[in-house]
Amino acid sequence: MSTYNEVLSQAQSLTPDEQQQLLEVLSALIRDRETTETQDSSQRLPRKNLKRWRGFLPYRVDALEFQLQLREVSW
Repeated sequence: MSTYNEVLSQAQSLTPDEQQQLLEVLSALIRDRETTETQDSSQRLPRKNLKRWRGFLPYRVDALEFQLQLREVSW
């Protein structure tokens, strides 16, 4: 497996067009990883009991999160 410095050296020897293509591919990989991690973390969150809050939204509840969770709950 190549080390960071070896990869950097190889990237510096690429043409500008190849460097741009590499940058785009690496950016896509990072975006995909962030999306996957976000989805994984949201799936691990415990479900909240939203029925007790129906008709009342205390200040300590995030309004957007509350609304999104209400849409997920089937009444």
